[in-house]
Amino acid sequence: MTTILALAAFFLQSATFALVIIAVRRQDIAAVVNSIVVFALALLPAAAEIVLPVVTTRGIQFDPVLPAWLAAAGFLHSLGMLGLYESTWWWDHLTHTVSAGLVTALIYAGVIVTLPEMAGRAVSPMAVVAATVVFTFALGVFWELLELVTRNVGDRFDIEPLLIHYGWRDTVADLGFNVVGIFLIIGTDLRIFVPLMDQFPDATTAVLIVGGWILVGSSVIMALAIALTSLRKS
Repeated sequence: MTTILALAAFFLQSATFALVIIAVRRQDIAAVVNSIVVFALALLPAAAEIVLPVVTTRGIQFDPVLPAWLAAAGFLHSLGMLGLYESTWWWDHLTHTVSAGLVTALIYAGVIVTLPEMAGRAVSPMAVVAATVVFTFALGVFWELLELVTRNVGDRFDIEPLLIHYGWRDTVADLGFNVVGIFLIIGTDLRIFVPLMDQFPDATTAVLIVGGWILVGSSVIMALAIALTSLRKS
């Protein structure tokens, strides 16, 4: 299974790199940037395994599911940016479900490892579920706000936005399929990334706390900016 996942990750990473080349040939800046970002994210586990032992003198081992899942989510998004989001009505739903599932699985594992330590006592399974749902849903809201901000920036400077916003109905649908991804992970109690989080519990706690505050703060700022832009247009 490990070999199969490694081959799948390599194939999907290679395919994503090919999509970068296609986007460059089309001179589609948004697709180029998105494809490069997701390609880099797909390579992040392998890079961390090489760099961390040098920087911290302590290694890290990733479950082969993570690079394969990252590569799959990135590949789906890159294909979408090249036209499938517009031509295939369900492609965006699929991409959001797969990506939300990955994010949920990582956050779920992080909460399982860190929440008892932060609370100073044992916590109920419902508390873990609630924290995971709130954090992951908030991340989905952050992404939708980011799409709106990039659209407004594109309109302001007459440039193509790096992320495409298709309207409020699409935003609601995106958040709905994020919830589908969330409950697929929680409903199956998928704890595949718990061993990864157990390797660095302090770092996991810091990422969740700092990331949570950044998420809330930046979401509030973007919401205010969007509201001000709407008022000016009206």
